[in-house]
Amino acid sequence: MKIKKIAALGAAVGLLLSGVSIASTASAEPVSNSYVAVGSDTLQDAMNALTNGSSASGSYVRVLADGKSIGNFDAFGSAAIQAKSNGPFFARPNGSGAGRDALRRSIDGGNWSVSGNVTPARSITGQVDIARSSGGPGASANADGRLLYVPFARDAVAYAYKGGTAAWATLSASQLKGIYEGTITSIDGVTVKPRLPQTSSGTRTFFLNAIQVTTPSGVADATNTTVPENDATVLGDGEIIPFSAGSWIAQANNVAGVNTVAAASAVQLGSPVAGAAPFTGTAPSLVANASYYSNTTFGRDTYLIVERARVQSTFTYTGAAAYDPVLANLVNSSSLTSLTNFGNSPLAPGSVKRKFGFLAPSSTTPIAAYAQG
Repeated sequence: MKIKKIAALGAAVGLLLSGVSIASTASAEPVSNSYVAVGSDTLQDAMNALTNGSSASGSYVRVLADGKSIGNFDAFGSAAIQAKSNGPFFARPNGSGAGRDALRRSIDGGNWSVSGNVTPARSITGQVDIARSSGGPGASANADGRLLYVPFARDAVAYAYKGGTAAWATLSASQLKGIYEGTITSIDGVTVKPRLPQTSSGTRTFFLNAIQVTTPSGVADATNTTVPENDATVLGDGEIIPFSAGSWIAQANNVAGVNTVAAASAVQLGSPVAGAAPFTGTAPSLVANASYYSNTTFGRDTYLIVERARVQSTFTYTGAAAYDPVLANLVNSSSLTSLTNFGNSPLAPGSVKRKFGFLAPSSTTPIAAYAQG
């Protein structure tokens, strides 16, 4: 989803908290004077709110890094970004997979590029500190891994559709599998056209795994690198696409940077979980449905990925980065000044994330991954 960042307001050490509601305005992406986060579209709006400042919870909340602002770069926008002062311009990481890989190149010094992006490949050593990921490491989990996936929040994946009939609102996982494998071409007498977001999208990967599709068939843009995720306006009549429940809620509640849900009034969010809708209530007061989010097939934890040696002082290896207590605090879920905190107080980052359609993660235990960096 193409989102403009809300402006950074105020300054403080750690977390800026106030009982006064402060409005936000749109602005260009800043060059960070501390840490840089890139990657998942699904997490970017909540991270924008936390890093730039938000009154979504009823109190003003902003997470800072020892008094300095955090640069949170959207998944879509200009082809190239400059993340840090005097740093190189490099291809924007657009999605969970790209964010993770950009972090790895920032650590190991390898050249970074994005397929289909005209920005030349170049070294981005030290330019990325945090990768937003809408999924876990999967088979890459490794006790000796040099990356650490720190739980951020609980999300769920559903599907958005345009047109169709009442039967389209509750398609089962097996029906979705047939649609994305090309064996089901119509539902209730209406032709269905499957769509997918860009190939680096964590939501795309999660959805296909959930419906047990290895190779999509009949999907016109199956190899695309440009279709944004969580953008209701990309759908034409009879089309269907995976969609983050959290992003739908945030947009419908009008707390995200852009409301594509309102801009695409004929698009609806369907539920593949029998007897459970992704949300309850009516906009602009939608609330995540815990029974949907807890589903083991379509519910998912989301993560912030960091270099493990920088946040765990006990983890070292030859050439490892130095332990960084400020970055460590930013991913310490027990700290009120942490991006991963999920406290219930209106002054806690977790309260902001709830307004963006997230629930507390199923676990706060970080997962190590990628033994080679």
